[in-house]
Amino acid sequence: MTKRLGIIGAGKVGTTVGRLALAAGWQVRIAASGRQPLQGLIVETMLPGATLLPEAEVVADSDIIVLAVPLSKVHQLDLGALSGKVVVDAMNHWYPVDGALDGLKPGDASTAWVAGLNPQMRLVKSLNHLGYHDMETDARPEGHPERRGVAVASDDAGANALVAGLLNDLGFDPVELPASAGVHLQGDSPIFGRWVDAPGLRSAIAACADRPSEP
Repeated sequence: MTKRLGIIGAGKVGTTVGRLALAAGWQVRIAASGRQPLQGLIVETMLPGATLLPEAEVVADSDIIVLAVPLSKVHQLDLGALSGKVVVDAMNHWYPVDGALDGLKPGDASTAWVAGLNPQMRLVKSLNHLGYHDMETDARPEGHPERRGVAVASDDAGANALVAGLLNDLGFDPVELPASAGVHLQGDSPIFGRWVDAPGLRSAIAACADRPSEP
């Protein structure tokens, strides 16, 4: 694998993931909104070493693509171009930012909603259950006893494996899970923002799955 990471979104999550990937030897291409001024300077300052490109070029020339935009902005992306691509959904539904989204009900897995916009994406939910500030402070080299566990949730085993490799390079212990576990990684889950190692994350996911649903 050539280790080419594409990131759509040059906010705090996108630039943080990009810095970790660059440090791990990945080539990083990033697409930012053309409506925002000085995007080139922002990327150059926050993500030195990355290449700022139009969205279409980022998608065409990357092995894995991370979606790191507000969830309400996902409709503005060319999701059709992502067909067949391994895509990491690092987004969350924040009502104060995104408002109500048509077809996404409280308690639903937001990644399932994203998948419905283009079922041909090889979509993986990951990186959304830890804050961007924790990504850099908690990253550790492979084998470190204080390595944080990070979920990789998809029913596409090949896509899960590729994203697990990315997470390992970024400095985390990947925990591969089925897509159904994705609902337990969101902002209203007790797992969100909680530091756990890989065994602890597996146990926490199992505990969430065992909880009875609220009436």
